[in-house]
Amino acid sequence: MQDEPTPTELIKAVADFLRNEIAPAIKGHNSFKLRVGINALDLVTRQLALAEVGDATEAARLKALLDTDGTLMELNRALSEKIASGEVDLATPGLPEHLWQTTMDKLAVDQPNYASYKRELGNKV
Repeated sequence: MQDEPTPTELIKAVADFLRNEIAPAIKGHNSFKLRVGINALDLVTRQLALAEVGDATEAARLKALLDTDGTLMELNRALSEKIASGEVDLATPGLPEHLWQTTMDKLAVDQPNYASYKRELGNKV
């Protein structure tokens, strides 16, 4: 196993190089494709930094909410089935908070510059 640079550092370095050194010289449709690629690298960087903790806390909330154990995928499937069957709904204690926090955690990875996400972060402070 390598100590440094970490995969996150490598991906960030490539994204920064493309953004700062290559992108200014690229025009037209290739510029658009390059920005898409840079955005994908930024997304992967955020996934590496945030997904493990987010997945662990989501799984813990689901285990408490459902009073069962399983993988994150199994727990989400079980919750979806309970919602579809009407067994749980927004009146179920803990469900609205779980759904909100899961949404916020996913936005932190996928769309951290989304205006509504930023507004809600500001509301928590």
